[in-house]
Formats: sequence, structure tokens, C-alpha cells
Amino acid sequence: MNAEVITLAQQLVQKPSITPDDAGCIPLLMNRMSGQGFQGHHHRFGEVDNVLIWHGNQPGPALLFLGHTDVVSPGNEADWTYPPFSGQLAEGLLHGRGAADMKGAVAAMVLAMEKFVATHKNHPGKIAIMLTSDEEGEATDGIQKFMPMMAKDHHFDYCLVGEPSSSEQVGDTVRVGRRGSLHVIITIEGKQGHVAYPELAENPVFTAAPFLAETADYVWDQGNADFPPTSFQVSNIRAGTGAANVIPGRLHITANFRYSPESSQTSLAKQLKGLLDKHGFDYQLDWALSGEPFHCKNDTFKTALKKAIQRFSDVEPEFNTQGGTSDGRFVAPLGIATMELGPINKTIHQVNECVPVKQLLQLENIYLDLIKRLLLP
Repeated sequence: MNAEVITLAQQLVQKPSITPDDAGCIPLLMNRMSGQGFQGHHHRFGEVDNVLIWHGNQPGPALLFLGHTDVVSPGNEADWTYPPFSGQLAEGLLHGRGAADMKGAVAAMVLAMEKFVATHKNHPGKIAIMLTSDEEGEATDGIQKFMPMMAKDHHFDYCLVGEPSSSEQVGDTVRVGRRGSLHVIITIEGKQGHVAYPELAENPVFTAAPFLAETADYVWDQGNADFPPTSFQVSNIRAGTGAANVIPGRLHITANFRYSPESSQTSLAKQLKGLLDKHGFDYQLDWALSGEPFHCKNDTFKTALKKAIQRFSDVEPEFNTQGGTSDGRFVAPLGIATMELGPINKTIHQVNECVPVKQLLQLENIYLDLIKRLLLP
């Protein structure tokens, strides 16, 4: 199979763009698309590359495709069947780091945009793609900064993120929103001492145990029809000096809330403080908001995407808000209807990441059909 979308996906996978290094992906796409009448704005924040490439500026609907060029580290390359940046085609699969997350979808978006413009040079509205090399990392110098900057001169009605949302077949799952993500570090004070004299110390590991047990079953909210109840998960616990004979004087608990719109940072902080106060701890809380929850309720957008999926994938898409965070969290707060659709996610962030090439062709067709349904009268 020698389709152009596969060739472009291969070219992108072959660039070792480990966060925050774009490794030439964005220049490749800018050079390619500028020759077809697209305009672009490339901007760097520190080591991070960001770009907006667009076509059209007439009255009418404006659709933004959103993606990233960076990938997570492949780890030990000897563990891979094919080199992780080879872009090897074998048995109907494109192999390599980023094939599924998310260079395959980026290639499909680009081809869909190019094919639309080739036959509709004077189309109404605008189509665009925004990319960053800082999605898999801290995400502080990527879409979080770049989107507000571009929004001063570019209005968008719809945004489709190409994250790998599908489970078994392309389009079987569409993310119509995401839960919020809120990190907290809980520091509980104790009193350091020698393990032989526990009566002279206060071990914060023991004193915190009932509190931790309580959080395991605590109901933060009930969720709603579109979002599951808020989840609180402890990811790291650290105490002690490393010595075997010293009772720790301080306990650090790192945790995360994945929260529904029924809660907020304020309400969750109030509940957490209430639990800690009940146990009488001397404590400190350090918060970091990763993203607020969002939910797409735009029926025009949802209907257009559903029909495009049904036409080219022959599945009935399930709309849900499951999964982790994406850069959509930086777009939706601007009032832009935001959803996510990409290839299957079975191998993302794993050794031997791959994507069926058939899915790249399906995605290209779905994305192109979506553009037509939204922009053409």
C-alpha cells in the first residue's frame, strides 16, 4: 500500500522527536503545506516548537485540528522488534514510536486538509492545524501558551484533537470532554527519632495511615450523566532519611484528583482540608492544576463527526469523557467546541508501538468528510 498518508506518517515517525525536540517535524510540514497555499506561524518558547498552519479567512465556520509532534522516549531500543524511529512497514502495520500517539493522526489531518483545499480553493471559513513539541512533557511551553497567543488573530468554532481515542476500531470511541486534573503534595509533620525509642518520636507514616484509608473510599462527588465521580489516587509516598534506624520526621504524599464538573479546585481543597483537620495533623498542601474539566455539547459538531465515522468506519461511535488529559484542555476554555478522535490506543507508550495503515486511510477520509460537513453549505 503506497498511499501518501502512509508515506508522510513514515517520514514523521523517522524523526526522533523526544519531548521537547521537534526534530524537524514542523519544518517538514510547513514546507510541504506552504507550497499548496497554506499560511503558517512558527513560534518557539524556549526549546519548544509550536506552529499554526491555516487556509482561508472568509466568513463561515472555522475548524482547528490539534496535535503534537513530540513522543515519549522509546526506552531500550534493543527491546523493539524494529528500531523505534525506523517507520518500518510490516504486516499492514506502521511501526515506531509515535505511530499511534500521534504522528499517524497528524499525517491524516494534513492530507485531509490538503485534499480539501485542492478542490475547494475558495472555501468559506477556515481550516487549520496547530502542533506543539511539548505535549508529552510538562506542556508549559506548548498549546497552553501558544493557543491564547494565536486566538488574538484567529477565531475557531470547532477543534478536533487527534489523540488515539479509539479502542478496537477507528471511531468506536470519541472523547467529547475530559475530566479535570489536579495534583497535590500533602506534607505531614511528625517528630524524628531513633527506632529504639519510639516513645520519644512521632512517626507520620503511622499517624497518616487512617487518613489514607479514609480517602480510599471517600466520595468526593457523585459525577453526572456525562462524567464518572471524582477519583483521588495516591501516586507516591516518601518518608525517612534512608537510614534503617531513624523514624521519619516528615511524610510527603503525592496525589491526583481526576474530577468531574460537579467539583472544583476550591471544593476539593475544602474537603481534603476537612479530612486532614479531622485527624489533627500539622500539614501543608501544595497544589498544581493541570487542567479543568470540559465537555462538548455542540450538536452540529457531534452530528457531523458521527456521520463521517459511520460512513468510513461502519461503527456506531460512543461519546464519552474517559481517559487522561490532552491539550484540548487549553482550547475548550476559550469557548471552542472540542472533541478527540484518533487511531486505536492499544500500543501507545509501549515497546513496539504501531498503528494499522488501514486506520490512517480511514482517519484521512473521516477528517476530510468532517471538513466538508462543517465548512461547505
